[in-house]
Amino acid sequence: MTGKTLFEKVWERNTVTEEAPDRPAILHVGLHLVHEVTSPQAFTVLKERGLKVRRPDLTLATIDHSVPTLPPGPDGELPYATEAAKHQVETLRQNCREHGIELLDLDDPRRGIVHMVGPELGRTHPGRVVVCGDSHTSTHGAFGALAFGIGTTEVGHVLATQCLFQRKPKTYRVHFEGQLTDGVTAKDMALAVIARLGMDGGTGYVLEYTGEAVEALSMEGRMTLCNLSIEAGARAGMVAPDETTFAYLKGRPGAPDDLDAAVRSWSELRSDPDATYDASVTLDASAITPMGTYGVSPHEAAGLGGSVPEGTASDVALGYMGVHEGQELSSIKVDRVFVGSCTNGRIEDLRLAASILRGRRVDEKVRMLVVPGSEAVKREAETEGLDAVFREAGAEWREPGCSMCIAMNGDRGEPGELVVSTSNRNFRGRQGEGVRTVLASPATAAASAVTGHLTDPRTLGAEA
Repeated sequence: MTGKTLFEKVWERNTVTEEAPDRPAILHVGLHLVHEVTSPQAFTVLKERGLKVRRPDLTLATIDHSVPTLPPGPDGELPYATEAAKHQVETLRQNCREHGIELLDLDDPRRGIVHMVGPELGRTHPGRVVVCGDSHTSTHGAFGALAFGIGTTEVGHVLATQCLFQRKPKTYRVHFEGQLTDGVTAKDMALAVIARLGMDGGTGYVLEYTGEAVEALSMEGRMTLCNLSIEAGARAGMVAPDETTFAYLKGRPGAPDDLDAAVRSWSELRSDPDATYDASVTLDASAITPMGTYGVSPHEAAGLGGSVPEGTASDVALGYMGVHEGQELSSIKVDRVFVGSCTNGRIEDLRLAASILRGRRVDEKVRMLVVPGSEAVKREAETEGLDAVFREAGAEWREPGCSMCIAMNGDRGEPGELVVSTSNRNFRGRQGEGVRTVLASPATAAASAVTGHLTDPRTLGAEA
């Protein structure tokens, strides 16, 4: 018998029943995360069928996508972008009250983006299945969990049964040889992987990230790496839990009461030396440089020291972005910069952006928006004085939320503007109608805000 991969071990731990390898298995869900956008229809189905939520204690709700990042107006009302957005928030409150689900409401000091609050509260555990009606649930795979997004119908299934039908994905090892060089971040690693695999290279697979460079990442960095797995078409991304993971969870309210016993169990969640993967790829970590996208898909990315590659993006995509093959990436002019999202809205990300901005000013032609991903991150950033650094540099400091990542809450660019964004998708219109998006790290975003053009942060002395 051959050894097992991390994914296979977690799959087996959570399988309720699996009749045959070619048929869907029933998985038990250890944590179901809910937010205001994808849950209303699921709760409506429960009501129509007279069903209750099976395990409210394994369900956690937060408000993130639709909530404004601006403070209340003179009338005390939040400036919702639309009445529909306000209704989504009110509907989630009502559904959580009716079903006894814990809701991190707008006045809750624990509130934040759905993929940030689970880890912050210690609710994301190694070996668990974690699901949410949001594709970037893959973030939680950084803890050695099997985490993936589900559709609205599936949200209803999990609410009613705490289980889910799933076909078993294949395994894909993404191995990083060597170490990252100074100024290169987990975001750059992720974009390098997506550029190598393509937008659908991971379809049907769970990616397992391995290697010295991965093990050296903080939990924040690992979450960024796993967050973007879906952009290569993968079902999920995973990193084996280790001492870094256990130290992060220690002392958090949702951590197991007997953490030592849990750690002993979690320590078994590593791929065996003789485990067999269905596919694998190796990247040289030392060769990765700060990355940026130039097209309208995350896989259309390249190192900032180079130019737009030939034959990698359609004429339509390049035309939309206003760039051409052979154009130096550093020549791309910037109108707006966004630092935030579930990809790069953590305290480590804000510290990195602030390190670039400290003592500098945002270019007068650039508007920069910094949005912490959670109330906890906002408090820590303000304690450290990072908010003052951003304001003194000319950037706007906002309340927590998804903000410009998906532009549902009023935070958006104007048609034709080019935004350097630390978020996860650069599809046409993602950040506003006619808006062009370049995905990059917090360091690159901050450096580009200062210079007014797409900039390798190492030229300003950045160190990751």
